Amino acid sequence: MSTHEHGWPGEYVYCPMCAAPLERVLLSGEPRNRCPSCGFVHWRNPGVGAAVVVRDDAGRILLVRRAPGATRAGLWSVPAGFVNYGEEVRAAAARELREETGIIAEVGKPVFVASNFHDPAKLTVGVWFEGTVIGGTLEAGDDADDARFFSLDDLPPLAFETDIELLTRLRNADGP
Repeated sequence: MSTHEHGWPGEYVYCPMCAAPLERVLLSGEPRNRCPSCGFVHWRNPGVGAAVVVRDDAGRILLVRRAPGATRAGLWSVPAGFVNYGEEVRAAAARELREETGIIAEVGKPVFVASNFHDPAKLTVGVWFEGTVIGGTLEAGDDADDARFFSLDDLPPLAFETDIELLTRLRNADGP
């Protein structure tokens, strides 16, 4: 099978080490792209995303509206983003929260973990942490054009299925 007949969007077609065309082979029982010239194997793994769930004193959830140019612009999500290579996951969650909302938080325990399949070219595993505000001023920034607190019973249109699942679980946990 040639590399052009398989897989997910965004897979390597040429070796990033020597530029030779990759071939599809079975390794560990799974199809992988391998370079017949230098032996490089592309182990395509999902990226990691990190998010912080912040609640105000009334129990409302902080959400951001995704700015023009962002994936699913105009819809709302929990403040989140990618973990940079070499970055600790809680530090990434705190950084993304600060960049998107101006809020500084102490990042606590994980409250939700899920695989995200909304973009087949960039599959991710997301980790949502609870957060406690310790500073900052609420103001949208980075790839958000609005940031507000919402009641779990009155949420705006959400961008991602995983946020919908998380917020549904939180609403059910808060209920009678």
